Amino acid sequence: MCGLRKLFTMGMLLSASVGMVALPSAAVTKAPEGASVYIISPKDGEVLSSPLTVTFGLKGMGVAPAGVDRENTGHHHLLIDVKQLPNLEMPVPADAQHVHFGGGQTEVTIELMPGEHSLQLLLGDMHHIPHQPPILSEKITITVE
Repeated sequence: MCGLRKLFTMGMLLSASVGMVALPSAAVTKAPEGASVYIISPKDGEVLSSPLTVTFGLKGMGVAPAGVDRENTGHHHLLIDVKQLPNLEMPVPADAQHVHFGGGQTEVTIELMPGEHSLQLLLGDMHHIPHQPPILSEKITITVE
């Protein structure tokens, strides 16, 4: 029985230490009231050629690089052709459809294949975790020729 308790305790410690890496902290980064993020350009419905420049807008907050703990700030994540939002309680995934701008960038030039594409912005806190409530732009649709 004592060995089982020790094994259980060690398992709990291991789970806790893994959880500290994989899970967000208990403290939620609250979004200031009225904060919003939006795509300045391109405009919804626009027909463009690739490469194209996407310019980000933010109202009611400031932009700070990932890892910088400054109140009422965050950094952008561009969601490209995302059909379902990521888990808004976890760090935003980093892949071709969830592009991170942890350096505090407010614009990017991207290459997209010809066709219809959706673009949306999601603001993340210093740990890439969306604020609560999430600061999420309207999804726009563009066509690349």
